[in-house]
Amino acid sequence: MKRILYIPFDHLHKGYGVLKSANSKDDAVVLVESARMCSGRDWHPERLFFLISSARHFAAELETEGFRVEYIKAATTIDGLKQSRKKFGDLPIHSAEPSSFRQSSALKEFGVVFHPNDFFLTPRDLFAQWADSQKSYLMENFYRKQRVRLNVLMNGSKPEGGEWNFDKDNRLPPPKNYTWPKYLEHDRDAIDQEVAKELGYKPKKYWATTRSGALKQLDNFLEHHFANFGPYEDAVTTENWAFHHSLLSPYLNNGLLHASEVISAAVKRYAKGDIPIASAEAFVRQIIGWREYVNGMYWFLGEKYRENNQLKAKIELPQLFRDPSKTKMNCLKSTVEDIQERSWVHHIPRLMILSNFALIAGINPQQFLDWMREVFIDATEWVMVPNVIGMGVHADGGTMMTKPYAAGGAYISRMTNYCKGCYFDPKKRTGEDACPFTTLYWDFLDRHREGFARNHRIAQQVRGLDRLSDLEELRERADEILEKLQKGKL
Repeated sequence: MKRILYIPFDHLHKGYGVLKSANSKDDAVVLVESARMCSGRDWHPERLFFLISSARHFAAELETEGFRVEYIKAATTIDGLKQSRKKFGDLPIHSAEPSSFRQSSALKEFGVVFHPNDFFLTPRDLFAQWADSQKSYLMENFYRKQRVRLNVLMNGSKPEGGEWNFDKDNRLPPPKNYTWPKYLEHDRDAIDQEVAKELGYKPKKYWATTRSGALKQLDNFLEHHFANFGPYEDAVTTENWAFHHSLLSPYLNNGLLHASEVISAAVKRYAKGDIPIASAEAFVRQIIGWREYVNGMYWFLGEKYRENNQLKAKIELPQLFRDPSKTKMNCLKSTVEDIQERSWVHHIPRLMILSNFALIAGINPQQFLDWMREVFIDATEWVMVPNVIGMGVHADGGTMMTKPYAAGGAYISRMTNYCKGCYFDPKKRTGEDACPFTTLYWDFLDRHREGFARNHRIAQQVRGLDRLSDLEELRERADEILEKLQKGKL
């Protein structure tokens, strides 16, 4: 053996990272299941099961292909790599660049030789070149540039369909009397059962833990959900948990699928002629637009970015995020219950229910970030830091987003069916049954009136405070809501 190849749990693809140059005669492959990763925080058991079982399946597949593979359990990743050297000798350890600042620093200090991280379509230095040239980091500008660079949904120099963005066509509320296609279920094999036994957890069947299962999920989306993905991508209903969302993010984020093969398959399917451009463009934008942009911003903004708290949000993370029985709000109760069941909800509940509430209530952004990291199956550091600190709770003061994504009960009533039968009334700002989202939305604008009045994108909403005849009563109701929130009685 000449090299030790270290494979992080989010690099599970033979065609990328350090494995693309691997030689079974010269290289030993090492994966480390660290106790810190498994027990260091209050991780969702479905998330842990998915990550560990996927890694063990991947190790087993490499062994069948003739690689010498060591799957090591250790206190930390570095301890595991030290064990690998006891096994194979004092060989150089190679790895693709890690996906977080913390792991990158630890592995670099240990002397690991880094190879470029090609699990994304946009190299970090190329993204930095784009960001350095911008006055503001507008994702739409980045997205259009990548469409051209990667030649995706392009007709020469023009975008397919004549427009870059069809978002205006994709904002329908939940449909009525709609028949949803069935979602795949993934049977559990011996490796899955072994992991489940070790964790003391009975896993669900929503998520595959193999590449073959991930590819089946991709095929299922393209054949049964792709065409109608766009129109309802922002809608939420208690009648269905996934709508036409692809459910591919866990596999993209742990490496079982690569963005290039997902985009290639989607473009090929669109070429058959029965996929509306609004759905095709929306899906492509999520992959080569938002996903690439968020990863690029994570590295560009730096390690200390996650500590931002520009709005000085101080409220402790409420109990309702871990115990949905602590609230009578249907939207938050249902969303947290869905997360407990599947370790997943789509981007609108994450942004406009969870993050929106954290924003307008003034919840500490780092505590909220930690919770989001712990409970979602597709959560990684690079995903959650920009999405929460920048987009979700505006804790960076506008570095990423030019305005906060704040909304009251009216938005939730329009785009979901949560308000039907809820104890709270989204139309009311004051009173015992006033929707906390509605009350806190106006209170949020009031609390930050001076700063937001200078922001042209939200100044009009701030001026709306002057038209409220019940502002003092609203402030009292907001204080009452926040007091109940902290006591777990909202």
